[in-house]
Amino acid sequence: MADDKSKSSTMPTRDPPDRPPKDKPKQNRPPKHDYAYCITTVEAPPSQGVSNTKLNKSPKSRKKQCYARCSAMVRPCMARHNPIWDDATCWEQFKYGLMCPPHGHLAKCVMLLLMTLLLWGVLWAITGDEALPGGNLFSLYVLIICCVLGGYVVGLIHLPPLLGMLMVGFALRNIPKIDIANDIDRTWSSALRSMALVVILVQAGLGLDAQALKRLSIVCVRLCCMPCIAEACTVGIVAHFILGFPWLWGFMLGFVLGAVTPAVIVPTLMSLQERGYGVTKGVPTLVIAAASADDVVAISAFGVILGATFAKGNIVFSILKGPLELLMGVSFGCICGVVLWFIPSKDQTPTQVTMQRFLLVFGGGLFAVFGSSSAGFPGAGALGALSMAFVAGQKWNKEKESVERLVGILWKIFEPVLFGLIGAEVAIEDLDPKTIGLGLATLGIGLMVRVGVSILAVTGAKLNWKEKIFIAIAWLPKATVQAAIGSIARDTAAAMGKDDLVLLGNQLLTIAVLSILITAPLGAIAIVLTGPRLLEKSDVQELKCENSDDEEEEGDEG
Repeated sequence: MADDKSKSSTMPTRDPPDRPPKDKPKQNRPPKHDYAYCITTVEAPPSQGVSNTKLNKSPKSRKKQCYARCSAMVRPCMARHNPIWDDATCWEQFKYGLMCPPHGHLAKCVMLLLMTLLLWGVLWAITGDEALPGGNLFSLYVLIICCVLGGYVVGLIHLPPLLGMLMVGFALRNIPKIDIANDIDRTWSSALRSMALVVILVQAGLGLDAQALKRLSIVCVRLCCMPCIAEACTVGIVAHFILGFPWLWGFMLGFVLGAVTPAVIVPTLMSLQERGYGVTKGVPTLVIAAASADDVVAISAFGVILGATFAKGNIVFSILKGPLELLMGVSFGCICGVVLWFIPSKDQTPTQVTMQRFLLVFGGGLFAVFGSSSAGFPGAGALGALSMAFVAGQKWNKEKESVERLVGILWKIFEPVLFGLIGAEVAIEDLDPKTIGLGLATLGIGLMVRVGVSILAVTGAKLNWKEKIFIAIAWLPKATVQAAIGSIARDTAAAMGKDDLVLLGNQLLTIAVLSILITAPLGAIAIVLTGPRLLEKSDVQELKCENSDDEEEEGDEG
């Protein structure tokens, strides 16, 4: 036993293996996409004699290293790695907006740019040289795109976008070496302006409120006729004695200036109506309804005087041509409107019915305007398009709202076309400073007479003085009709080869453009500022409830 104990005491003892203590935390491995981890060196035990700076040369590791380096390079430009705080400064917001991938406003701009280039590429592939610089389609395309941008910029300062479109068209005609508007074919320009006029008339006809017209029929007739005729007669007399216009040309200028523009009046009054201003007495509805009819009166009278000015035959027929055109237009519109009550049939989906109604009412308006011009009765077309849309809308009731939305989208397309082309019709070399000064004086005198007659026209409609003054102010803006018919007299004279009358046509067009530049922005601003001060405000929800109750009672009686 002693020997065994001595042996055990003399045997060498074995050291226990080195083990990490149980309470030592494990080292967390870096995330999979941690760039620092991907490019770390692989350390080897010193006993193997391998350098600690040697990288792993496996294919998988090389891919990770390449990805990590590329990611580290683009990381400062990526939006997902550089979030923006709510209280970021303008400079930080600007930098964030430029980060990749495109997002926000930058993404919209890139998308619109690609769509613009793609559409031009398709146009070039189909038409060839016409879509290249110097071609008619290229000039039209550039004009429309630039007018859209100009209208957007002007809209940012809360002015009517049509002003920007008008100024862009004028600039593309008169800036040296950029005057691409000179390459636009006049036939195309005239046809596109007429199509825009059809959109305006169809939109106005669908927007008429039949119930309000019944309640305010006499007042509406007075408001749409008296101020227009009074201003036209005043301008005709003043233009004859101040500008030296012949009598017929003076009155033709008067009816060009006598029309108001739904493009400015309708959006501003609809905004006031949505907030409850003037709704109780129907002031917005009265003005909107009368504005559409006012345009019809002005366009019809202009067509009659235009025919008499360039008449070659019997003067008696030229005088009787006006009432005949009115009768033809109303008859055509009523017949086509009644037909649209039953066609298309309602055994289809609502989307199909809406699209077919839109195509029929717009196609009928185009046929009315272009067909009447080809038949020699240009004044009948506008009234036919307007009355057709109005009659059709009375049977459609609330279903016409979907058609109105489609017409509104179409107007967004034709608005830059109309105002860009009319701006491009004005050339600086044709402007006479004397014509500009005297034209402004003529316009001012006509507007003063219009304001006074407008107040008289609504007398007896149970409106107070503030509401009468507001209607007179809302009755000032001019744009659409002036843009649509302002150049017709000049084009007619040029087609007939009468150079002396072409000069008068240029003067008439110049004054029409000046009326747009002055009255459209000032009128829009005046309506927006004076509406809340001059009109009574009512609760819109209560009025809607009352109208729905009235409709239910009428349905029960029926």
